[in-house]
Amino acid sequence: MCGRYVITSTPEAIRALFGYGEQPNFPPRYNVAPTQPIPVVRLLDGKPCFALMHWGLIPSWVKDPKTFPLLTNARGESVLDKPAFRNAMRRRRCLIPADGFYEWQARDTAGPKRPHFVRARRDAGGNAPPLAFAGLWETWTGPNGEEIDTAAIVTTNANRTLSAIHGRMPVFVPKEAFELWLDCANVEPGVAAALIRPGDDALLEAYEISPAVNRVANDSAALIVPASAAPEQPEPAASIDKPKPKKAKTPDDQASLF
Repeated sequence: MCGRYVITSTPEAIRALFGYGEQPNFPPRYNVAPTQPIPVVRLLDGKPCFALMHWGLIPSWVKDPKTFPLLTNARGESVLDKPAFRNAMRRRRCLIPADGFYEWQARDTAGPKRPHFVRARRDAGGNAPPLAFAGLWETWTGPNGEEIDTAAIVTTNANRTLSAIHGRMPVFVPKEAFELWLDCANVEPGVAAALIRPGDDALLEAYEISPAVNRVANDSAALIVPASAAPEQPEPAASIDKPKPKKAKTPDDQASLF
């Protein structure tokens, strides 16, 4: 699964990669968590467009979000058939910009899981380019007409690079396939589903980091410093914060990215 991720590239760099016309301004985030607003790219009138959505998909047919489990991830093996995702897979596919994500590795012996940061492998200049998660989105409408756009990250089996850390990973969409994934009007879901596969083994690199990432309130560049180089934590967090699902809000409440 993917339960936390990072978006640190400049708004200009993200805009250049995804080609949308809007010019949003947002700060770097090092610990994006479920229920928070996230940047999403979708296709409207044949053009890529930027949008803010809450992380945690709510299908349109849900009566009360408070009684429905938070769907932060959509298993790629079942998106064509599972009721919660099949309509979105047919009509509402999206891309979710990211610069990396976190996974937790279980220890061979008892003890807290070890957090790792995963990002694109750095180029010759030492830079790690931003990535595109495959995503699905929905608009949920409340009893009083209020609307909330929500999204989930599509996942698949881990590749060999990550399998020793965790059994799942996000689906990455290469730039040349952006249109194929986004164009729901002209690309059948079964065709788009061909992109749901583990990322190339050479795409990513991963390393252990401080358990400070376990706390949602921690949000700084220190979180992605390798554990071997990070200052010792006097009281490392033993468990991972799990944000509680929030009540659906009106569009006015979604005006700010963070």
